[in-house]
Amino acid sequence: MGRHSLPDEDARDDARSRSPVRRRTVAIATVLVLGVAGGAAVAVEGGFLSFAGSCADSAVHLEVVASPDVAPAVREVAALARDKQVTSDGQCLDVDVVARDAYKVADTLSAGKAEPDYQVWIPDSDLWVQRAQSSGDGVRLTPVGNIASSPVALATVPSAAKSLGWPEKTYTWAQLSEAATEKGTLRLGAADPARSATGLLGLTSIAGSTYSEGPDADTKVAAAAKLLSQRISDSDQQVSQTLAQDESGTEKGNPRRNQAVLLSEQAAFAHNTEDGTQGLELFYPTDGTTQLDYPYALVDEGRLSTDESRAALRFMTLLGERESRNILAGRGFRTPDKPASPAVVRAAGGRAPQPYASAPGKAPSQKDIQQTLGMWTITVQSARLTTVVDASGSMATLVPGRGDQTRMDVTKASLIQALAQFTPDDEVGLWDFATNLDGPLDYRRKVATTRLGDPAPGGRTHRDKLSAAFSALSPVPDGATGLYDTTLAAYKDAQADYASGRFNAVVILTDGSNQDTDGISRSGLITELRQLVDPERPVPLIAIAVGPDADSEEVEQIASVTGGGGYQVTDPADIHAVILKAIMEAGQGA
Repeated sequence: MGRHSLPDEDARDDARSRSPVRRRTVAIATVLVLGVAGGAAVAVEGGFLSFAGSCADSAVHLEVVASPDVAPAVREVAALARDKQVTSDGQCLDVDVVARDAYKVADTLSAGKAEPDYQVWIPDSDLWVQRAQSSGDGVRLTPVGNIASSPVALATVPSAAKSLGWPEKTYTWAQLSEAATEKGTLRLGAADPARSATGLLGLTSIAGSTYSEGPDADTKVAAAAKLLSQRISDSDQQVSQTLAQDESGTEKGNPRRNQAVLLSEQAAFAHNTEDGTQGLELFYPTDGTTQLDYPYALVDEGRLSTDESRAALRFMTLLGERESRNILAGRGFRTPDKPASPAVVRAAGGRAPQPYASAPGKAPSQKDIQQTLGMWTITVQSARLTTVVDASGSMATLVPGRGDQTRMDVTKASLIQALAQFTPDDEVGLWDFATNLDGPLDYRRKVATTRLGDPAPGGRTHRDKLSAAFSALSPVPDGATGLYDTTLAAYKDAQADYASGRFNAVVILTDGSNQDTDGISRSGLITELRQLVDPERPVPLIAIAVGPDADSEEVEQIASVTGGGGYQVTDPADIHAVILKAIMEAGQGA
């Protein structure tokens, strides 16, 4: 993409026009330079003294690693410094800029196994600085300011924007997520939150938003994440390439094309200013847009020479000057702590009354980020689940308010609904249980636990076979609840067939307490489960007590031994939502 000219909204660059944050940044830089120089340097307002002279005599060389989105702008400023012979203490700045994915740099710095070959790092978000420093054993980083910012928003193709009421209709993150995924009519994509600050901040914003409908926000977040996980790109650069290229029926009907993506304003700007691309429209959620904040960090400051330290800080000061800010704005970036540029916003696809000029949303805490990453890890990790359903006679009890539907009827429908949330690579099987169901056994293996996408007889898939088996479940007349023996057998079976690299779990649904007096006792079951648990091969039990007669305390006591949890649902129709929530919570604790 070439350089773009935009109106200069920050023409005045005197000391009185600087924000308090800018003054603090300059003050920090000044203190660092004076400290490196042993108190012998002299600074002037707006940066450090640059001495005239020929660059042929000397130059101080810097290697800067920057996030791929901001690297071209930083490289342009570096070229400007060379062209204008900008100096630091009489030495010209010779800055090379290399683009590298922030997550890769963060992982390398965190490992601390090799000495970095660069002095400055500019990731797209402070999240990566925190990740790089989280182990405590990595390379030390010294953030000294921020060079740009860009809000995270939802970008849509024009037809999708129109269907959502853009630009007049505004949404919270939760409402926007629901609207974008309602009935699966709008394909929503994102960059992998484990590798993309945009994807992670967007998903964290959704998780922290207040849902307008329904009592179980966590479940809706898990469902949204599950749907999103099926349309993930490896990087921010790739995600915009997944969008429909035009409004033709071919593009709209292409299942590989998205109509909406989580995207930064700058990325939308870059997309919209490329030749031959369909323009995007931006939704800015009313509960706040989190920001990519582009921190400028010195890398292993203690090993830098005095010249390198002073030059690095001089270059940061240069990045904050008017001409450099114009370069950044010309590539779609905002200036930190400055009002949004209407020209940048319009080019990116924003328009009033979308609240693009509102104050940034509160930055997520480390706890928020870790919870979101935990949820995401288990969401995208393929699952291996054995579903164990109570088929005792009490499952024929009518559900109040649902006409002639029994607990089993509603349970079956809810299980089929839950099945739709899993991908073809997920493995799901089915057992049912009641006393004396299979000779002396209280349980019966009805459908093997295997990939939903695997072929099955009759031209069907395993998903089709399992859905038919759910539909065929029926209560056993006079059958009692053989819960304890079934739980132990299902747990042993899941451990024996443990699938490495997947989330393994047993999901048990029961509407009553154990009624098999000839089997193992509760204390005996808990003792055996405690002995069987293997931290290297975790198989949490997810036990769901269905209806008012089920013992929620019993299922919680049994499941917690394995690292799982017990849940109570009054209406069997809520089972599918609870399964998603339970999987998320068990995965976070794994």
